[in-house]
Amino acid sequence: MLSGIFRLRPIFLATAAVTVLWISSAPVNAQQTGLDLDGHAVNPLAEHPNKALVLIFLRRDCPVSGRYAPVIQQISKHYADSANFILVDPNKSDSAQDLRSYLADYSYHLPALRDPDHALARLSHVQITPEVAVFDRNRQLVYDGRIDNWYVDLTRARPAPTTHELEDALRAVSAGKSITPAEVRGVGCYISDLE
Repeated sequence: MLSGIFRLRPIFLATAAVTVLWISSAPVNAQQTGLDLDGHAVNPLAEHPNKALVLIFLRRDCPVSGRYAPVIQQISKHYADSANFILVDPNKSDSAQDLRSYLADYSYHLPALRDPDHALARLSHVQITPEVAVFDRNRQLVYDGRIDNWYVDLTRARPAPTTHELEDALRAVSAGKSITPAEVRGVGCYISDLE
């Protein structure tokens, strides 16, 4: 590979219809990389610099993560013009096939990365799944935490959320405004072995 030249390769997500995503193989900072489903290092912060980036941290074994699948898909469709959305699995024991099965089970059509070394989780300041990290066009972390306040705790959910932190952050980024608060912890499953 020539230094400084982008080489493109396809990533295939196993869903009812095959979804193809092209991700560049530019030189990457190991502290900002996850693994695609073929085991290649990918730096999501190097992608599409003209848009905001949302990393969505999920665990297959976290029931709250599963319940948020329709919400995540709705938000990602609504804000597709202004932000890129990437699912991130921080569970060290999940294989690429485990993640492919999870994506198919929830009919996800979003790109996904594995984060077994927690490089992206540390970069994003997340602690729980599901939580998100929003990076602006300059790749500055501007929000990390919950998607909304739907869950009061692991056993209780509101009929509907009354706050929408992820959508508020995306609107603020689009308008060039600061986000307050910039961090709100979520309710869900802790990311184990996170240093």
